[in-house]
Amino acid sequence: MYRDTSSCNTYNYGDARYWDARYVQEGGSFDWYQRYTALRPFVRKYIPTSSRVLMVGCGNAVMSEDMVKDGYEDIMNIDISSVAIDMMRRKYENIPQLKYMQMDVRNMSFFPDESVDSVIDKGTLDSLMITYGDPTVRMPHLSRPLYKWKTVLYIIPRPGFERPGSCSLTTKSYLEPVPTTEKGLLPADFVLEDPDSHFIYVCKKMDETELSNMPIFPLTNNVF
Repeated sequence: MYRDTSSCNTYNYGDARYWDARYVQEGGSFDWYQRYTALRPFVRKYIPTSSRVLMVGCGNAVMSEDMVKDGYEDIMNIDISSVAIDMMRRKYENIPQLKYMQMDVRNMSFFPDESVDSVIDKGTLDSLMITYGDPTVRMPHLSRPLYKWKTVLYIIPRPGFERPGSCSLTTKSYLEPVPTTEKGLLPADFVLEDPDSHFIYVCKKMDETELSNMPIFPLTNNVF
C-alpha cells in the first residue's frame, strides 16, 4: 500500500496513529478540497437545515462550523483521530449543534439504522482507498445493489481555477448534474475544463421502482 512521504509517514492513511501524529504537528484547521462556500449550493439543495447530519472524517475542518452558521441544527462529527476529536470538542464546546465522537468510519455499528438523515464525506473515502475519486474508481462501489443508491454526479473546479484566455467560469456550468453513461461514467468525449477538478457524488436511497431498473457495474481489477 502507498505510504505518505511527509514527516509523519510511519503509518498509512487508515491508521489512527498517522492522523494523531499529523494533527499534533500541524494544529490549526484545514479543509480538504473545497470550503463550504463552494459546496453550499449542493448541501442546501439536498440537505434540509433540520436534518440529522453525520460528518465522517471531520478532522480539524471548519465545514461543520460553517454549516451551523448557515442554519444547520444537528451535526454529529466523527473521526478516527482522538487528537482531532479532543481538539474540536474543546473548540466547539459552546456550540450545541456540533457533537464530536472518535470513531473508525469502517465500523459505525454505534449508529442504529435511520438514525441520521444525511451523511457528508469530504476526502475520507479518498484517504482510505489511496486514490483520487474520479468516476472510474468510484461508481463501481457506489452502484453496489446493497446500498440502494441513485448517484448524481457534479464536477467543480479546484479553488482558484480560471479558464484560459478571456473565458470566465460560470456557476451554471458546475451547478448542473453531469450527464454520465449507462455505467455511470463520463462520456468518452467529455473534457474536464480543469484537469484537477473535484467530483461530488450525491447518493440518494432509491424506491422499489428505481431499484428494479438499477444497472449493476462489476468491480474491475484496478479498483480495491
